Amino acid sequence: MSNKRQDALDYHSQGRRGKIAVVPTKPASTQRDLSLAYSPGVAEPCREIAANPEDVFKYTARGNLVAVVSNGTAVLGLGDIGPLAAKPVMEGKGVLFKRFADIDVFDIEVASKDPDEIIRFCEMLEPTVGGINLEDIGAPECFYIEETLKERLDIPVFHDDQHGTAVISGAALLNALEISGKPIESLKVVFSGAGAAAIATAEHYVSLGVRRENIAMTDSKGVIRADRGNLDKYKGRFATTRDLHTLEDALRGADMFVGLSVAGAVTKEMVAGMAEAPIVFALANPDPEILPEDVLAVRPDAMVATGRTDYPNQINNVLGFPFIFRGALDVRARAINDEMKMAATRALAELARLDVPESVEKAYGNERFRFGADYLIPKPFDPRIMLFVAPAVAQAAMETGVARVQIDIEQYRAELIARLGRGREVMRDMMRRARRDPRRIVYPEGENDRIIRACALVLAEEVARPILLGRPDFIRERAEMLGVSIDGAEIVDPWAGPERRERYAQEFFRRRQRKGVTLVQARERMREPVFFGCMMVLMGDADGLLAGEDMYYPETIRPALEAIGTAPGVRRVAGLYMMVLEHELVFFADTTVNIDPDAETLAEIALLSADFVRRLGVVPRVGMLSFSNFGSVRSPQSDKVRLATELVKRRAPELEIDGELQADTAVLDDFRRENYPFSTLHQKPNVLIFPNLDAANIAYKLMWRMGRAEAFGPILLGMAHPIHVLQRGSEAADVLNLTALAVVDAQEHAGRHAGA
Repeated sequence: MSNKRQDALDYHSQGRRGKIAVVPTKPASTQRDLSLAYSPGVAEPCREIAANPEDVFKYTARGNLVAVVSNGTAVLGLGDIGPLAAKPVMEGKGVLFKRFADIDVFDIEVASKDPDEIIRFCEMLEPTVGGINLEDIGAPECFYIEETLKERLDIPVFHDDQHGTAVISGAALLNALEISGKPIESLKVVFSGAGAAAIATAEHYVSLGVRRENIAMTDSKGVIRADRGNLDKYKGRFATTRDLHTLEDALRGADMFVGLSVAGAVTKEMVAGMAEAPIVFALANPDPEILPEDVLAVRPDAMVATGRTDYPNQINNVLGFPFIFRGALDVRARAINDEMKMAATRALAELARLDVPESVEKAYGNERFRFGADYLIPKPFDPRIMLFVAPAVAQAAMETGVARVQIDIEQYRAELIARLGRGREVMRDMMRRARRDPRRIVYPEGENDRIIRACALVLAEEVARPILLGRPDFIRERAEMLGVSIDGAEIVDPWAGPERRERYAQEFFRRRQRKGVTLVQARERMREPVFFGCMMVLMGDADGLLAGEDMYYPETIRPALEAIGTAPGVRRVAGLYMMVLEHELVFFADTTVNIDPDAETLAEIALLSADFVRRLGVVPRVGMLSFSNFGSVRSPQSDKVRLATELVKRRAPELEIDGELQADTAVLDDFRRENYPFSTLHQKPNVLIFPNLDAANIAYKLMWRMGRAEAFGPILLGMAHPIHVLQRGSEAADVLNLTALAVVDAQEHAGRHAGA
């Protein structure tokens, strides 16, 4: 038994058996909970639904529930293995639905090969689910089953084996044509295989614009010809009258090959005889009809896709079905029609042409992806797929009249962002605020690849007016090599323009001349991009600065403090992280700057943090953390926290704050109220102030890495102007997020000074 095989068996058998479970979404820990969940409370939603059947979507999970139905007669790569052996595959399908689109699944394996029995079963199942995904049912029965159910049922029915490949490969085809410049109307396409996927894919290509007469389809007997007897109606649609008999005949001069058959069906010689810039989609699994390296050996001008993860351009159905159902369910569609499938195809094609997030590249070993012959379709772990495909599908459903409800597509996108994580929802609001009044943000590390990519994102999102410091020609060459557009960004060379550099040096010298800095040293400082950038902000040539991508934290803070300094009345700066949990938003401080703050500094950190949170539109409630609860343990450390709390209460009596508190006392409202009824915290605090850097840094990193919280920051508090420090090695998406924060900070800073 190979290690790989044993790994797969262990994965499915160890711990809780299988891959899925039913998880309650409401509390069920008290007698009251149980009386609401079942008897007698459950009677109330039952009465409402009986009076108005549409309320089933309001009071039950039906609207987010899909049944994956199979009889196991055509399991990919395994054939007719029956319903029991197919169950691991169907559970896996459920995992993909949940992982990629937050859709719940009942996997249902049916012990029947009679298509009418399967149809009747699905009809009886309709009240339970919002949609049905037919899976691994053999042809031609699968065509009859799906067609009949689409006629009879009032919920979406989708046979992924047919339409998944069609939708995904259709997107790859559109982009291959974009690159080659070939018109789709003249494309000559050859299919190897005539099963469910091949026929559905061919029909989808016809909808895209391929002419039916330009398609040649082969099965085990050769080319499907009009003069062949006993053709079923599905194959008959693609019977040709051309003088073609074998796959080799059909491929001669063809523009495209689509393989949905068996390994080794195509030879190098066959590919060599294809037309210029051939498109070869060899999709048999686990081994394709011909390996990509064999195609490229004889036709280096070819564009190749397979169904495998170890080659570029994987035609993976997970790019389609979760998001197609997501869009269909969210408008309560009665069906998934051709227009909805076409919308999914075009959305995927559009997404592949955009810059790829670094998080996706990290998931694939830091491989660089750029639209072209080796990147025709998005990767499955691209989080933007749902934001592109589901709204496109929902829009098509509304336009074609199969949607029960009408929704606002922009608002719907915002709701989908929330499904991807509360952090994305929070940052969406931040982006919206930034777009209202974009500010000039300077990036001293303007020659860094990640900063250049981030600049492209910033421009695309229109959240700021970026200023890159560096050599203009070098930056533009890097942007071109990275495949991103930075048109609209200002590029400033700090080593050119001696007049500006001298002006900055003189001002820096004036500010630091009594702190050990000579004019010569000031001039030298201005040759360092981070000092130059800070002076741009100080002198009004920029509104904020972001640095730290390729520098250690102190290397950024020290120049900022020397050039700009702290805000009036602030003794020390502090670092804040925004921690986003599944259902709440919490701020941690000080996570990055002050190692062992005294009571005065701790009070200042609390006030700075509360002020920043308030500026974000969130009402701050501050918990001052310790290992002690209100004097339960007396020590210099706990006394420090108690004193800091008293200082804050005197300076900001309107602020809801209490301490010293143990962490669990702070976050457990019932426990705190029962044991410490005198506490002035009326709700769980959303700003947690830690007694030292050890505690804060460890806490936020544990929450981030083990507690599945999203961490945004660090946010630098207390500077006289908006200066923010990136984590070393931040991804372009992180830079975009912190840029939006910097812009909002700059807006608030300008507003405070305008009103002063």
